[in-house]
Amino acid sequence: MSSGTISKFFYPNSVAVVGASRDPSKVGYQLLYNLISKYKGRVYPINPHVSEVLGLKAYPRITSVPDDIDLAVISVPASTVPSVMEDCGLKGVKNVIVISAGFKELGTVEGIEGERKIVEIAKKFGMRVIGPNCMGVYVPKIGLNTTFLNPDRMDFPEHGNISFISQSGAFGIAVLDWAAMRGIGISKFVSLGNKCDVDESDMLDYLVGDEDTQVITMYIEGVEVGRRFIKSLKSTTPVKPVVILKAGRSEEGVRAIASHTGSLAGADIVYDAAFKQCGVLRAYGMDELFDMALSLSLQPPAQGMRVGILTVGGGSGVMATDAAVSLGLKVPKLSDATVGKLRNVLLPIASPYNPVDVTGSARNEHLLNAVDIMMRSGEVDVIIWIPYFMAPGITDELVEDFVSVVRSVNKELSTPIPVVGAATGGRHTLKLSTAVEKGGIPMYPTVERAAKAAWALCKYGQWLKSKGTFDDYLSRFSKFT
Repeated sequence: MSSGTISKFFYPNSVAVVGASRDPSKVGYQLLYNLISKYKGRVYPINPHVSEVLGLKAYPRITSVPDDIDLAVISVPASTVPSVMEDCGLKGVKNVIVISAGFKELGTVEGIEGERKIVEIAKKFGMRVIGPNCMGVYVPKIGLNTTFLNPDRMDFPEHGNISFISQSGAFGIAVLDWAAMRGIGISKFVSLGNKCDVDESDMLDYLVGDEDTQVITMYIEGVEVGRRFIKSLKSTTPVKPVVILKAGRSEEGVRAIASHTGSLAGADIVYDAAFKQCGVLRAYGMDELFDMALSLSLQPPAQGMRVGILTVGGGSGVMATDAAVSLGLKVPKLSDATVGKLRNVLLPIASPYNPVDVTGSARNEHLLNAVDIMMRSGEVDVIIWIPYFMAPGITDELVEDFVSVVRSVNKELSTPIPVVGAATGGRHTLKLSTAVEKGGIPMYPTVERAAKAAWALCKYGQWLKSKGTFDDYLSRFSKFT
C-alpha cells in the first residue's frame, strides 16, 4: 500500500467525514464538530439521509462530492465500512482513517473477515489506512482534530514538538487531556487502533523527517512486524530520540492485551533487548514517558554522564545524588579550582562541593553565580538545580534571571550543558516552575523525576556519540529552542 502518502493524514487540504450526524450523541456529530472548530481546510459531511450537517452541505456518498478529497474519516457501522472504502477508492481518496470498531479486536470470524476486506480494498486502490477501531489524528498546528471526544469534557494541547503515537485510543486521548493540563505541546497525535495498514514503523519513517517533531513518543502493546520495526528504530534514533512505553511486561499483562498474539514467555525481555539495541529510551509509566520527552524537547543532549547538583536544600541534594547514582549516572566531586571559585561567590555556610548546597539563606545571585561557574567548569555534563522558591532570600525575579544565565552561558560554550530542575511545593512553587519551563528549562515536582529526565539526556547523548551524530543533532536542535 505504498502509493498513498502518510503526509496527507496530517496535512490534508480537504477532509470528508463519512457518517456525519446531526445527533450530538453520535460519534459522527462530535467528529465533525471537532474538525470544523479549528481546521481551515475544506470539509465535506457524508450522510445519505440529510442535506446539511452543522451548517455544511451534506453529500449522500463520497463519490458525490465534486472536489478532490485528501482524507476520508469513516464512522459508520462495521458492516458498511467495506462499501464506503470502495467509494473512497473510486473517488481517488488515498488516505483513510477508520474510526469504526467491530473488526479484528472482537476475535470473531465476521470481525476478522471485515478487516481483511478493508485491507484488500485498500491494496486494490493504493490507499493508506489508519485503524480500524481508532481515535483518529490530532495536529494542533493546522487545527486538524479527527477525534470524537467532547472538548467540553477534556482539553487538547497546543502545538509543540513532541509527537505521540498510541496503540490504545483511550489511553492516547487521556494523555492528550493530561498534556494540555501539564502545558506540554504536541506536534502530532495518532491513534493506530488495529493497525490493519499503517503501523508504528510507518510513523517512525515519516516522523524522522518531520520538521515539526523533535521527540517521538509511543505507547505500544505489541508489534507484528518486528524486523521492520527494529529497522525503523535504528534509522530514527540517531536523528531523533524515541521514548516508548511498552505495556504487557508481565504474562498477565500480555494476556490482557487482546490484540497481542505472540508467545507469552520472554516477550518483554525481547522488547527490552531490542530497545537497548536500537537506542530507545524506555519508560515505565506515563509520567516517565513525558518527563523524558519534555527534557529531550527543551534541552540539548548531554555529552557525558556526569551530573552537577545545585540545591537550596541539603537533604534534596542528597536525595538527588542517590537518584542519579541509582540510574548509573556519576556525581563527581568538583576540582579544587572550581570549589575555590564557588567559595568566592557563595555564603560561608554554603557547601561548594557536588552537590553544591547554597543553603536556605541564599539569595538569587548565589544560584545565578553558582550555575554559571558549574556550567563553565568542564566537570559536569548536565545540571539538576533544586530551587526552594519559598526561601526568604529567593525572589520571583530568579526565574527570568536563571533562564537568562543558562541560555547566555550555553551560547558561549562549544557544547551546551543541559539543565533540568526539581521544585517541590505548593501553588507559588508551581506558578514559578511553570514560568521556568516556559523559558525552556523543564521542571519536575520531585528530584527523582528530575534525575530520570537528566538520565534521558545523558543516555541519548551517549547514543548519539556512539552513532557519530552528536554534533549534527546539536546543529539541528537549535531550531527547536
